[in-house]
Amino acid sequence: MNSQRCLLAGLAASSVLLQPVSARALDGASVERVAPDRLVVRWQGADPVDVFVSDKPDSPLAGAGPVVRGDTLGTTTVERTDPRRPYFILKDERDGSLTRVAERLLPLEAGSNFRDVGGYPAAGDKHVRWGLIYRSGATPMLTVADYRYVGRLGIASDIDLRSTEERQIAPDQLPTRVGARYFAVDYPGAPLFSRAMSSLAPGGGAPASASPAAAPAANPYRTWLISLAPQYRDIFVQLLRGQGAVAYHCSAGQDRSGVATALVLSALGVPRDVILTDYHLSTKDRRPGNEMPKVDPAKYPGNLVAAFYAKVQAAGPPAPPRPLYDAAGVALLQQTFDEIEVHWGSVDNYLDKELGVTAKDIARLRALYLE
Repeated sequence: MNSQRCLLAGLAASSVLLQPVSARALDGASVERVAPDRLVVRWQGADPVDVFVSDKPDSPLAGAGPVVRGDTLGTTTVERTDPRRPYFILKDERDGSLTRVAERLLPLEAGSNFRDVGGYPAAGDKHVRWGLIYRSGATPMLTVADYRYVGRLGIASDIDLRSTEERQIAPDQLPTRVGARYFAVDYPGAPLFSRAMSSLAPGGGAPASASPAAAPAANPYRTWLISLAPQYRDIFVQLLRGQGAVAYHCSAGQDRSGVATALVLSALGVPRDVILTDYHLSTKDRRPGNEMPKVDPAKYPGNLVAAFYAKVQAAGPPAPPRPLYDAAGVALLQQTFDEIEVHWGSVDNYLDKELGVTAKDIARLRALYLE
């Protein structure tokens, strides 16, 4: 563990700070794609607002093009055919404060739950930078256009949180397609998917859209803190490199990726309620049919995960994702926070003791990823 801390400290010392930008945010700023070539930018506030757009998440105001000036309606529609991802800057004309905002869910043809975690309020009255940290479900169905879009995001590292069996069935093509470093750690998926298999409806139907978290036992939200510590450590090591955007994913992009995101956002000082709100976006942003190609279990003898997906697929179209709450109506992710409180006292202590992420590293992360 000491050697891990030295590695993290060394990476932090050698990395280059990103350009700091922006002041306080306009309330409720968001971007929604309402058509392939049309986006709606919304915010709340009584002051006139100037809206600018750029294809770079850290563009200075002078490098962004004007969209509208002096808007007092709190919404503007933008027609855009440029294939590059748009990042908007809102300028409050009264006090000059700037707010960056972008689409949270990436507009992919065959993606699932591929989201940017930027824009959230964080430590020091700052916000998480856009375009640097992505969470996602598996990406085996991405189209050529999707890879072209993702390839422009500057993703330098891809951490695969899936089990050995999942990766055998659907190898991650993202690293080779976009030139990212790839990180994965072997571990058996059978224990997790055996619970999911037992929750399937008679005849193979999957009431919870084939999510392992749908199983009656939600203990993985507690045990992943140890069993997936090597993968979570990889995420922080790559973030501390500060050498490009970092993406991580599991299969659904909600459970294992949800815990990873909770750890990352907690380190950045994002409030707990905001973290839970981001977590629950997976219910509407998942596309289960895009998370696994058609599986022939005969090609994967002994692979219980392959048998699970084959049984789910044989039942017909996947059901809508089930909301991520337990029987008492408490978010499943809350079990992770409860486990941390009981065994480590705080997320910071967990990060330090189990992942080797020190207070100095957290300060470095905030310098890199907050504005």
